[in-house]
Amino acid sequence: MGRRSVQVPAPFEYERATSVDQAIGLLERLGGSARLVAGGHSLLPMMKLRLANFEYLIDINDLHAELGYIRFEGAEVRIGALTRHRELLESDELAAVFPIFRDAERVIADPIVRNRGTLGGSLCQADPSEDLSAVCTTLDASCVIRGPGGAQRVVSMEQFHVGPYETAVAENEILTEIRFPFKPDLCGSAYAKVERRAGDWAVVSAGSAVWIGGDGTIVDARVGLAAVGPNTTGIPEISAALRGREPSEELYETAGAIAAHSCEPVTDQRGSADYKRHLANELTRRTLRRAVERTRG
Repeated sequence: MGRRSVQVPAPFEYERATSVDQAIGLLERLGGSARLVAGGHSLLPMMKLRLANFEYLIDINDLHAELGYIRFEGAEVRIGALTRHRELLESDELAAVFPIFRDAERVIADPIVRNRGTLGGSLCQADPSEDLSAVCTTLDASCVIRGPGGAQRVVSMEQFHVGPYETAVAENEILTEIRFPFKPDLCGSAYAKVERRAGDWAVVSAGSAVWIGGDGTIVDARVGLAAVGPNTTGIPEISAALRGREPSEELYETAGAIAAHSCEPVTDQRGSADYKRHLANELTRRTLRRAVERTRG
């Protein structure tokens, strides 16, 4: 029998940060040779396959006390970048205002990953099939990025994801917080995903959020898709088509058709481009319907 190949990362140095500022200082000193690690469930497999090689890993798990939180502040919900999947899943306060989070967390990987993986790690991986990126796009999130000297900037999700596996976070910066606008109108949201097996990356997934005014019409609506283009995709055409209208099956069909037309899927081992467009249509209609139902519940 042949010898089984063993996947081992290239050698690296290990540092453990005790504060955000210390982690930024290490990044500033080490430059592109360093990478942050929290859950590590995406980074370490890539390192084992030698698809990613770094001379230094900076462990930021000790920063959970500083960056692991869910806060309701005025017109925003603020979530720290080191908030773990399990915390997002189990937060009843978050589920009450944004049930889309609980929908998504229930279909992310497995309990081992959810216990260690973080919201910030998911976004910074910038995988086009990543669930929470689609959730954040749907909810019109903003990302807070901190750099040397306490400098801080806030970017939209569209600005944050520069390309596949590439973000707006510079080599000497850290994603610290994700902010979600909290509007006074009735809000409902939902997430749906088609996957080859439980916990797998999406074949296609969709998130929808709908805000209903006092007259029963749609004040605003957003749809975010994953796995149908180079980045998680927001579709402003759907928002424009739904605003000011009363929810109806006809309206959901219109939105689904726009989603199928607007996305850019490719044929791969998960399915054909036509199949993925069909799923984008179906999941958009399904999540919009569910989101509206939740505003009434």
